[in-house]
Amino acid sequence: MSDHTKKKTNKFVGKNIRTLRHQHGWSQEDVANRLGISIPAFSKIETGVTDINLSRLEQIANIFELNVVNLLALDAEQIDMTPSNLSVAQKKLVDREAEIANLQRKVILLYEELRNKTVIAV
Repeated sequence: MSDHTKKKTNKFVGKNIRTLRHQHGWSQEDVANRLGISIPAFSKIETGVTDINLSRLEQIANIFELNVVNLLALDAEQIDMTPSNLSVAQKKLVDREAEIANLQRKVILLYEELRNKTVIAV
């Protein structure tokens, strides 16, 4: 990737991050604290001065409850803060998986309880 393309990409991502931060009503300090970095370091991300690694992008996306792809693909002027159908479905899936795991634990406990009663009765 050329330096010109990198700079353009960094500025685009920084603009998206700045727009999201403003929409949440957060200061640079608020986001910097959530990321565990200094305010000047975060400012450099927003202004496109710093190359952002994938790990940092994931942290930033998580703060704004987005995934990295959405953070990179968004047009900063048209960011929709409503949850997507996909994110709603993913949440429901996670909730159902937790319910299944909980029910499996209950079945195991009941089975063990029944087995212990059978052993004692014998």
